[in-house]
Amino acid sequence: MPKTPKILLIDDDPHIRDIVRFALMREGFAVVEAEDGARGLALAAGEAPDLILLDIAMPEMDGTEVCRRLRRDSRVPIIFLSSRDDEIDRILGLELGGDDYVTKPFSPRELTARVKAVLRRVAPPEPAVSEPVLRHNRLRLEPEGVRAFWDGTEVTLTATEFGLLRTLAERPGKVFSRDALMDGAYATERYVADRTVDSHIRRVRAKFQAAGGAPVETVHGLGYKLSDCR
Repeated sequence: MPKTPKILLIDDDPHIRDIVRFALMREGFAVVEAEDGARGLALAAGEAPDLILLDIAMPEMDGTEVCRRLRRDSRVPIIFLSSRDDEIDRILGLELGGDDYVTKPFSPRELTARVKAVLRRVAPPEPAVSEPVLRHNRLRLEPEGVRAFWDGTEVTLTATEFGLLRTLAERPGKVFSRDALMDGAYATERYVADRTVDSHIRRVRAKFQAAGGAPVETVHGLGYKLSDCR
C-alpha cells in the first residue's frame, strides 16, 4: 500500500484549520495540526511530516521564525499561508526556504492542488529509472539523491532549488526565460510567478557562494543560464 502523505498545518486560526483539514482529508491526506509556532516545531520533529503548511502571521513565534528554525536541519517542503499579499513578504518567505506561497483567502481546491504539485516535485524517482549524474566543470548534480556539489563540497538545496538548477545544467549554454525555467523545473505545475523564480535563484546563488561557487548567470532582459562553473 502506498504511504499516505502527512501534512502538518501550523495556523493560529481554528476556522482556517477546519477548512484546510477538511479539504486535505477529502483528498486522502493525513493531517496533524498546531495552533502556534512552538507546537508546530515540536510536531515537525516528532511527526516527520511530508509537507508543512505554515501561517506567517502568528503571535509569539511567527511563521518566518518557524521556517528559519526548521531550515537549520530540515528540507521538508514548506508552503506559506498569509493574509497579506505583500511582495516583500512573498520574497522574504521564499528566501527563507519556502517552496510556495498562498494568500488568504484561498480556494481549498487551489491549496490542495499546490500541495500535490509540491509533493510531486519532491517525490523520489521510480526505482527502475536510473538518472545520470550531471557534471559541468566544478558543478556536480546527483538527481537520484537530489544532491548538489561544488568542487566536492555538498551544497544543500531544497527540492525546488535543485529542480531549477538541474534544468539549467541539463542544457549548458541555453538561456532560459523564467517561463521556460518554470516549465523545466515545475513540469506541468504552473502555480508560480516570475518573482518566485527570482527568489529561488537568489537562494541558489547565496548557497553556492558560501561554497565558493557561482553556477547561475543572469542574461539581462532574457533570463538565466548555467555559468561555465570554473
